[in-house]
Amino acid sequence: VWYILHRAFLKTHKFVYRYIIFPILQVSIKNYLENLLYQPKQLLSEFRQIDHQQFQTAMKYLFSSKKDHLELGNIILDLDGIRERIFQSPGGNRTLFLITLEKCFPALSSMECIDILSKVLRVSSMSYLQPDVIGILPRDLQEDAFRNLSAVFKDYYDKTTANAQRALYEWMMQILQKSYNTKLDDSTSWVSAENLWILGRYMVHLPLEEIMKISPNEMRLFISYDNATKQLDTVYDITPDIAQAFLERISSSGFDMRNTSTLYRLGFLFCFYNDMEQMDAGVAQVLLHQMIKCNQLRGFQADVQKLKTQLLDIAMQNQTLNDTLGTLSDAVVGLTSSQLESLSPEAVHNAISTLNQVSGWAKSQIMILSSKYLMYEKVLSFYNISQMGALVTGISTRSFHSMNPKELSQVIRGTVSQYTSDFSPAQQQGILSKMIASTELSSAITDIQGAFFKEVSLSDLWKETGFNSSLVKEKELRQSQALFLYEFLSKKSTAPAELLSIGQLMKGVTCQQIEMMSADSFLTNFRLFEKNLHLLSPYQVNCLAWKFWRVSNTSIPPFLLSVLPSLNKIRIMPGVNSASELNTSVLASLFQNVSIGDEYDVDVLGNLICHLPPAIIRGWITPRAMAVHSFQRESKNVFCILSLPYKFPDIILQIASKVRGAAPPAEEFLFAIFESVRNSSASSRPSAPRADCVGVAAPSSDEIIKLAEANVFWSVQELECIGTDTFARNVEALGAVRGFNRSQLIALKERAKQVWGPLSSWRSYHIVSLGHIVLALNGTEIGELDLSSIDTLAALSQQKEWTHVQAKSILQEYLEDSGQSIHTLKSFDLAGLGAILCALNATEIASIKTGEFSAVVARIVSLQCSTSILEEFKKKAESVFGIAARWNMSVIHDIGTIAAGLSEEELKALDKELMPYFQPAAIKHIPGEIFKELSPEQIANLGPENAAMVTESQRQHLNELQLQSLHLALDGARMSVQEAQISESTTQTMHTPVSNGK
Repeated sequence: VWYILHRAFLKTHKFVYRYIIFPILQVSIKNYLENLLYQPKQLLSEFRQIDHQQFQTAMKYLFSSKKDHLELGNIILDLDGIRERIFQSPGGNRTLFLITLEKCFPALSSMECIDILSKVLRVSSMSYLQPDVIGILPRDLQEDAFRNLSAVFKDYYDKTTANAQRALYEWMMQILQKSYNTKLDDSTSWVSAENLWILGRYMVHLPLEEIMKISPNEMRLFISYDNATKQLDTVYDITPDIAQAFLERISSSGFDMRNTSTLYRLGFLFCFYNDMEQMDAGVAQVLLHQMIKCNQLRGFQADVQKLKTQLLDIAMQNQTLNDTLGTLSDAVVGLTSSQLESLSPEAVHNAISTLNQVSGWAKSQIMILSSKYLMYEKVLSFYNISQMGALVTGISTRSFHSMNPKELSQVIRGTVSQYTSDFSPAQQQGILSKMIASTELSSAITDIQGAFFKEVSLSDLWKETGFNSSLVKEKELRQSQALFLYEFLSKKSTAPAELLSIGQLMKGVTCQQIEMMSADSFLTNFRLFEKNLHLLSPYQVNCLAWKFWRVSNTSIPPFLLSVLPSLNKIRIMPGVNSASELNTSVLASLFQNVSIGDEYDVDVLGNLICHLPPAIIRGWITPRAMAVHSFQRESKNVFCILSLPYKFPDIILQIASKVRGAAPPAEEFLFAIFESVRNSSASSRPSAPRADCVGVAAPSSDEIIKLAEANVFWSVQELECIGTDTFARNVEALGAVRGFNRSQLIALKERAKQVWGPLSSWRSYHIVSLGHIVLALNGTEIGELDLSSIDTLAALSQQKEWTHVQAKSILQEYLEDSGQSIHTLKSFDLAGLGAILCALNATEIASIKTGEFSAVVARIVSLQCSTSILEEFKKKAESVFGIAARWNMSVIHDIGTIAAGLSEEELKALDKELMPYFQPAAIKHIPGEIFKELSPEQIANLGPENAAMVTESQRQHLNELQLQSLHLALDGARMSVQEAQISESTTQTMHTPVSNGK
């Protein structure tokens, strides 16, 4: 219609149309399309009104056209922009997916439709493919179309939810049953070899009774397929009962389950193999190599480890470990420390090509093997280090520090770079300090790549004046470095777009710098911020939200909306009278009493649904919206938390254990797992190690591996009765448990002394393997240990719960055993001591060399020392960075908790703009009587993350005005306390209800 009007007006009123009417039409069409993209339900309605031919044309331009624009007369549509907007908009994405399902099969041939559907699935991330949608898939497809569509669903299996996987299996099953020619009865299965191949990974959803009915001929035919192994190598979510059922059917179909060629074809089924009788060592060695794939299984790793141990014992029959080491594959991680200690350096050297590919080593094992390997190599070089794989993390700090600098530079640029995060602070600092001391600073900084660059001190960066933006690429930055470098490069007139394109530098963008960006510059670069959102602090995201709200005329993204203050706070801000001024459908939905009625409203909310208050969930969310996958995903954690542990204890705990930094699961959750595992394995526990342990249910290796954090429920007596071999194999697992009480830790410590002998004979790897158990050592016992190695100290300092007496004993023992004094400590010694540094006194802190201290300030930022000790470290920091009154944001952030040692006068004198750059841990360590000296403006500028760290004790010292400031900071508001009071007073006056006289 627009096009016809355009041609008609152009012929009759050229001037008027070209310069007046046409621009209006062009803007109208553009606005119409823009609004459609932000109104997905309207977009769906528009799509439903088009005919099949128009649908086909639309899909062609969306997916098949290589054009980046479309010309309609003089009107040019930005196809690339439309594609990007519709694919990235949750609502537009859902609309595209739904309309494709509705119109695709009626409008197009099956093959064309499947091609388009696969493309839609690819851009929609499968999140909309839920059971109710799967229910409308056609069940009368032609055979080729069904096979192709099934192949599409198989390709996206990993991106599909468990419920959707089950629904897709049901859809495939119904079609396959219908097409199966043989008349089915209770003893005949529709599961033919061909149907198994069509099901692919969905075969894991077959019920047990159906598997047991599969014809031997069909099973034999399936296993004979060339693709059978490839298919079985992908079913990593298979469960033991399903795997055992398949193994039984394969065995009954005539295959020799002892034949290695048969075993090779079993894929993940082999991980549940249990026929070990009369197996010879050669076959066991072959099977161990097959078992590497079993590490990819979801859960059941305790069963896998048990099978590996059995095969390992068979593989080593009548042979020495030295002779078989290179043939044992990754089962070598099951060897005990004493077994590894018995190896010769030559055997480790000869097997290094196998050992360097193994994952899952414990730190103590790595220390032993790397020591053996280097005993054979003798000289540490780039070449022999490059052969070590993960074992490189077992090289001592002093060995690294003694290396040739050029070789060391090659090492950190080579394959070792992938293990940077596994090096201890002492090792990282040992490598870095040698490089910086051995060459010009500018050359060293150029050579240091990746995560290692985070170790470069702020004081060293200050000395380097030749920085440009290209030099920072490929380097990982900590925030204090980024703050300095962004400001430094900005002063060199480097364009913001160039700086922001280096993601790591974005960590250093301040609120002031964001505010100073012009609207055009900000909106042009906003996509860079979105792309690197994971690098930004909560305070930076809050700044982005305010800037976006002020300069953009489009809907604010939900991830920014979630950090803005509540509507009531927004209302009282100067110049804002109503939510409509925010121009966002999200706020309208949330705060204008418009119910969250369907899946589109949930799409618009995104992850914000996780933060909705209970009142909104109860009152404004309809059952239809609650049924959407986003809500279901959140609620499953609540509804299943008590039932899942009983059914799948090892899977659930494996998932929980991999969430780094997360708090331990709830006690009820852990106890449910403990009861389930203990009851299911009661009959297979090992015999008592001592007479006084008879009748005691001592933990087995299987139980310890499965239970993880749930091991906390073993009694002290049960822990005391752990078998010698069980303890030796599982000491690292027990040392990783965070919840043991002191009595349990003492019981485990005593068991270690019984297994390993007197403390004076313990090696460094013994101490490292104990993990949390070392906290049970008293001062006298610490004195018996050999603590001459900074690597041993680095492991001990990872424990944060040392008492002052214990920490002092550890420090004194290290100084005595290593023959050092505080004044001679190197930067890597300080980095390795970590939390133990809190045991120093004022005189000792003062005697630390300033140069060595300056190199590791950022490494000791999380010290949780007493206030008096933090004050002493603050004085030491002044010897590096100058007096506290002149510290900038990069210094404040770099020194971490040391900033909590500032005096009342120093804290009061700080510019309010510095407050967001305190590290959160520093805020909570400021004593309440000092924290109260902060002005309301300083508190209001803390930012949401720092404000959240204010303790109850600190709050009790604050007056009403300071508490109001704290609430503003928590809310992420951008206003002064005075503005808030004036605006709130005005708002209350405007909304005071008129008395009705009653």
